[in-house]
Amino acid sequence: QVQLVESGGGLVQAGDSLRLSCVASGRSVSSYAMGWFRQAPGKEREFVAAINWSGDIPVYADSVKGRFFISRDSPKNTVSLDMNILKPEDTAVYYCARGVSGTIGTTQGAYAYWGQGTQVTVSS
Repeated sequence: QVQLVESGGGLVQAGDSLRLSCVASGRSVSSYAMGWFRQAPGKEREFVAAINWSGDIPVYADSVKGRFFISRDSPKNTVSLDMNILKPEDTAVYYCARGVSGTIGTTQGAYAYWGQGTQVTVSS
């Protein structure tokens, strides 16, 4: 089993930055893609960013491209999401997920394990 715990969420103003972190325990995630998704109130969970197993191929949703950056530290079993120039529409619960393989997926079905989420609220 793999446990994923997110941290770093909070209440910020538009234009601010936040760094989300996800720590995996139970088993190593170094051979798997890792992703971030988010779910706003009343909306479906959506893909935000993902990174492949080796950490050299990131993929981003168009809505965050150029503002968010995903990275991983495999020896520490962690993945981070640096969020810059935050907008009110970025408000959501952010979830970390471990992929079913080392290659990136942008759909929920490509991920096998999920964290409990961390709330990010951006005020205007």
